[in-house]
Amino acid sequence: MSEEVAQPLATVPEIILKKRKSNEELALRRKEQLEQRKFRLNKNKQEFIKKPEDFVKEFRYREVDLVQMKHRLKRKRPALETTNPQLLLVIRIQGKNDMHPAVRKNLYSLNLRKIFNAVFVRADEAMLEKLQRVEPYVTYGYPSLKNVKELIYKKGYAKIGKQRVPLTDNNLIEEALGKSNIICIEDIVHEIASTGKYFKEAASFLWPFTLNKPEVGLKGVKARYLDGGDSGNREDKINDLISKMN
Repeated sequence: MSEEVAQPLATVPEIILKKRKSNEELALRRKEQLEQRKFRLNKNKQEFIKKPEDFVKEFRYREVDLVQMKHRLKRKRPALETTNPQLLLVIRIQGKNDMHPAVRKNLYSLNLRKIFNAVFVRADEAMLEKLQRVEPYVTYGYPSLKNVKELIYKKGYAKIGKQRVPLTDNNLIEEALGKSNIICIEDIVHEIASTGKYFKEAASFLWPFTLNKPEVGLKGVKARYLDGGDSGNREDKINDLISKMN
């Protein structure tokens, strides 16, 4: 009976060995990254667990916010020439956990849901009362025609079906606002700047502007602008702030 000849072991090509090693190293890195991510999530979760005293502090801040709002409403406002309504640009500059729900509701009714959102409004008595309610969290004033035009052209978006749509197609404008004799972006600029007959329709068509955080111009102080703070009526000085945020 003849002896069996031992077959030489098959060698694995070097390129396959390198690929296996690379895959193993990649798997180890992924495992390590997942473990680190899990650790950070658990750590953040523990850090964000509020203590009872934190809830008490927030509640007190919100109650103080409500009392201050009621005091502001008692403050006398300067008389308005209702026959000559003026345009205001309102910018949200503050507001987080220390805000009372009643104040937040007024901010949301102005479509100012995020800090540095901005909207055009008509300066009538009802609007000035609403601005008094949210005064520590907003600043506002009378924008120039130049800034109205630049804001709409540079940062303007339409609100169509609850979607944020770029103002790049006049056909969309005509379809939405044609009944109001507004068929192009220039018509929107004119209607907003002049607070015309269809101002409400034009302003509602625009998505709230998202402005940039200014490097200078805001101090983070809730006091009124006239008293050295950030909030409240800046009148024509709002244009200086717009130029820093547009």
